[in-house]
Amino acid sequence: MERLIYNDLLKWKHNTHRKPLILNGARQVGKTWILKEFGRREYEKTAYINCERADQIEEVFRDFDSSRMVTALSVLSGVDIIPEKTLVFLDEVQEYPRALTALKYFCEDAPQYHIVVAGSLLGISLHQGASFPVGKVDMLNLYPMTLAEFVLAMGNRQAAEILHNGDMKTASSLNSFFIEMLRKYYYVGGMPAAVKEFAETGKPNEVRKIQKQILSDYRRDFSKHTSRSEAERIAMVWDAIPQQLAKENKKFKYSDVKQGSRANDFLASIQWLIDAGLIYKITRINKPARPLRFYEEPAVFKLYMNDVGLLGALMDVSAKEMLLGDNVFSEYKGALSEQYVLSQLITSEVPIHYYSTNDSQVEVDFIIQTESQIIPIEVKAEKNVHSKSLRVFTEKNPELKGVRLSMLPFEQQEWMDNIPLYGISKLIENFQ
Repeated sequence: MERLIYNDLLKWKHNTHRKPLILNGARQVGKTWILKEFGRREYEKTAYINCERADQIEEVFRDFDSSRMVTALSVLSGVDIIPEKTLVFLDEVQEYPRALTALKYFCEDAPQYHIVVAGSLLGISLHQGASFPVGKVDMLNLYPMTLAEFVLAMGNRQAAEILHNGDMKTASSLNSFFIEMLRKYYYVGGMPAAVKEFAETGKPNEVRKIQKQILSDYRRDFSKHTSRSEAERIAMVWDAIPQQLAKENKKFKYSDVKQGSRANDFLASIQWLIDAGLIYKITRINKPARPLRFYEEPAVFKLYMNDVGLLGALMDVSAKEMLLGDNVFSEYKGALSEQYVLSQLITSEVPIHYYSTNDSQVEVDFIIQTESQIIPIEVKAEKNVHSKSLRVFTEKNPELKGVRLSMLPFEQQEWMDNIPLYGISKLIENFQ
């Protein structure tokens, strides 16, 4: 399966100022596969070492002499490491933090070697005191597969290119096809194992088994990397996200996790899930002005999962509900549609917030800050899109032009652009 991040990996390889590369991402988003595939296609050989399983990994990094470390990695991997021709890939690097520290010395003393590392819980390791080579590494983030990548995996290259390029005129002529793809994506999501199964077999029940296994693996991580009491709190936050998103007001409330609880009871648990790449925290702003961060209200936020398919699995939404008819787009108070939009927007890596008034009379689902503009975004899963929030918001802030993502065709108006939900790449195109 092709991933859009591949082009970024190529740019890294050919960058004359290249540094060792860290590929971040949640467990099972495809980090190992894409880096192995990159090595297979772009280098003569790949020296692959799994830091979790390598018996003598301590010996490799007992000191930081770059020449000795390269020799040791060559011996451990069984591959001769040749500058420019061999990709050195250290996987599950969070299991041995000294390997992260070593990247500094590879950058300074041996820049001729092409070195990449990946780690599923790297963000957590860094918060536990691992020495990070600040300024000595390049970094990329890998997310679950986007809708365009999903369509490509289904064997529809031209359709995927239409979405990736934001060609709304052509997409509109294929409206029924893209709505069908979107419905399938809501169910399958973007976890590569689930996408691969659906592309090869088309069996929804097998896809759901994979999703449930991923959710189970995540829960095991809760227990493996934290104390028992903290793991219980993390699981409570995790289990509360679907019901929070299914409410009319999706603001996260600690009391809905456990009656009588307060922020201090769950702040660390939320941060653990963020560091693991399993959830995204979207904070409210009280004024749409640059920089948005200046107008954050840290205590008011919404939490989203990292994948719409996993959200559906955690909610136990059946294949029948999601794959037949259009109800999936509007059920559960639009929770799945809002989750889908966020999971696509997050790949652009621009600041994302939301806006609401205290009485909830006006709420804008997402506020995006790009280099040149601020974009208010409303998500409307139903075909009935009459809502005063975006209109009122843009009337109060006439310098801003809104975007509505809905089931209606592409249309440009003076105060707002309506973009079909499946055409979100058209919006992201404006972020570049």
